[in-house]
Amino acid sequence: MKQTISKISDSMSAFFSLVFSSTVQKAAAQSKLTHHIVALNKKSSSTEIINEVSDCLKDILGYRLFAFVVRKEAGVDVWLDPRMYKSSIEAIILKDFNIRSAADLNYLNHNFDPGEHQEKFSLETLVHYDLKEDNCYARLYMMPEKGITKFHDQVVRLILQGCAAALSKQIKIENLKDAAVIDPLTGCYNRREFESQLQRHVASASRHGHNLSAFMFDLDHFKNVNDTYGHLGGDQVLREVARLIKDNMRRGDVLARYGGEEFFAILPETDKVKAMELADRLRAKIASLRIPWNDGNIRVTASFGVAELTPNADISRLIEDADTMLYKAKINGRNTVMPGLIKVCKDDAFTSLREQRDYSTSH
Repeated sequence: MKQTISKISDSMSAFFSLVFSSTVQKAAAQSKLTHHIVALNKKSSSTEIINEVSDCLKDILGYRLFAFVVRKEAGVDVWLDPRMYKSSIEAIILKDFNIRSAADLNYLNHNFDPGEHQEKFSLETLVHYDLKEDNCYARLYMMPEKGITKFHDQVVRLILQGCAAALSKQIKIENLKDAAVIDPLTGCYNRREFESQLQRHVASASRHGHNLSAFMFDLDHFKNVNDTYGHLGGDQVLREVARLIKDNMRRGDVLARYGGEEFFAILPETDKVKAMELADRLRAKIASLRIPWNDGNIRVTASFGVAELTPNADISRLIEDADTMLYKAKINGRNTVMPGLIKVCKDDAFTSLREQRDYSTSH
């Protein structure tokens, strides 16, 4: 890190000597940039590093509106200036990074709630800078209010030079952490990390009086899948099902591979009814999934057990309740959710309550 800062400092000194005639102006500009470069290397997450780049651009150049996109092994992270919404630039990011679906983008600093107002911008003045390191490729998008001068261009490149070193180091740290907590086959959390996450979420829900639900599911007759298609085929099924579930859960939800073909999901701030509705939507999506394999497709179904954290329950009880409901789903014919949703069915002659076994036509 010291070598990187020293190189950047030498570059800054030589460059600012050419730009500023005043020693005071040169010292002030160099001091600001040095402060931000040093701060970059003290950050403990990719988001914090990018936030510092944002502050640096605003402080030195007056730039504010921009996006920062980082391609990693696990996917593509996108940081957007709070005023630049995804409808303005998402299509450009997908094209530039050769990404098929916006679902593959992980937005670091914005959730984009349904119905949220999105401010639109003209992208005619959009410029970009590339950042390449051994373990990552990133692109900075900016919309400067005035034309890019040689001074602006050089300062941006100096900032990115410092960012590259900090971001590369942080990604290496994150990769090491991921290796310890991520199941390598499915990309979900492993059993050990699941237990840690569950402890934190249960403690938080109990402390703040928030809802917390969970569901456990496994793939029906999975042994038959392995026997028919081999273990490589079974592995592909696990990967595709895990991907489907993660793509259809909220960012704050937690999905873990509990063991074999069993998975467990933690749903913060979710009551039992909402958890049951989500579980059934996922059940239907799994049932309609076609997984290409050799010259055909593999099809599977899944059974779900849903549980909710109650005032008198603890972690063990929550897991036990979900496991019990999963067992009931199995003995009730599989490819179902337990407990089942109760629907009010109106008829000309009567109104009745009945337990739903198949919701694919009503959700």
